[in-house]
Amino acid sequence: MSTQCILLIDDEEDLARLLQTVLHKEGFSNVVTAGTIQDGWDKFQSVKPDLVLLDIMLPDGEGYDLCKQIRGVSNVPILFMSAKDDEIDKLLGLAIGGDDYITKPYSPKEVAYRVKAQLRRASFLEEKTAVKSIGVGPFEMDANGTELKKNGTIIELTAKEIGLMNCFIHHPNQILSKETLFERVWGEDFFGSDNTVMVHIRRLREKIEDDPSNPTFLNTVKGLGYKLISKE
Repeated sequence: MSTQCILLIDDEEDLARLLQTVLHKEGFSNVVTAGTIQDGWDKFQSVKPDLVLLDIMLPDGEGYDLCKQIRGVSNVPILFMSAKDDEIDKLLGLAIGGDDYITKPYSPKEVAYRVKAQLRRASFLEEKTAVKSIGVGPFEMDANGTELKKNGTIIELTAKEIGLMNCFIHHPNQILSKETLFERVWGEDFFGSDNTVMVHIRRLREKIEDDPSNPTFLNTVKGLGYKLISKE
């Protein structure tokens, strides 16, 4: 059984119990539940989970607000769960720091699969390696592939942004397609997930570019993908 802690925040008690049971069967023995934003925040601070499953519509507010609060102190993977299936809701969830968005009604087995995929990615980024830090232009990625600096200053990135930057910094001046980026960073088949990649690229540019609207480092190659420009 996994010792990793999952925080499940959902006010639909029957659904939460079902998902908790399935997660237990899939090897996650430590699943902590909460039914409100306040309870979720309190338990987040006390149990320090490895992953958060977060409903959007909660009795005391929206999960979006709790996501922002968590992102202020942690890069832990956050998976939104919601009956809202409009594209704008999904894009908003990703834009404010979510790592995945699951639409209700969902298959609990699928949720368990997505949880495992996110934890694998987070674990991979945390693994220590013997590789030296690598630099491209003003950027330098540490040996563990978890910390990015620009001109010597640390840039705070989410797990997905770090994953993207690792891809780019190890392949400077090479065009990486959306399909390649999605499969390497999300660990899943692409299946037309254009918006997911685009949203995270936009968020990444906001942190690494002097002028995100006119990027000079992370360029779009129309119809092909993206590439990190090395001017050295």
